[in-house]
Amino acid sequence: MKKLKLIPILAALFMLNVASMCSNDDNTSNTNTVQNQVVSTATSGTWRITYFNDSGTIKTTQFNGYNFTFGPSNVLTATNGTNTYTGTWSVTDSNSNDDSINDLDFNILFVSPAHYAELSDDWDIQSRTDTKIELIDVSGGNGGTDYLTFEKN
Repeated sequence: MKKLKLIPILAALFMLNVASMCSNDDNTSNTNTVQNQVVSTATSGTWRITYFNDSGTIKTTQFNGYNFTFGPSNVLTATNGTNTYTGTWSVTDSNSNDDSINDLDFNILFVSPAHYAELSDDWDIQSRTDTKIELIDVSGGNGGTDYLTFEKN
């Protein structure tokens, strides 16, 4: 008799597990869609840095006059017409199980010059519109919070 009572319980647990797996598939699909939207936004035109806060120090003016292009093959260029700096960029899933834009990392890497290297990080996407991308990073080392905003030209 006890075995007969156990069968419905096991069936219910199986169904919940299957439903959970389907839900994760939907979340992966949603994350991929949001990721594609962020990439599409970034690659549509040139951008400028309108705000860079490095752990409480505003450093926006270091990038005045530079236009940033998030190009194909993950090539990131910053140019002011005289100087051009090249780095890399990507948007990656940070492997969380929900479909929030906060699960995506906006990765930037510049090796030089030094003030461009400060932009190098795996930024969390705070918000995105067709004309603005707001990024945030909470440092694990010193606990400081950095903010970086790109606005479309």
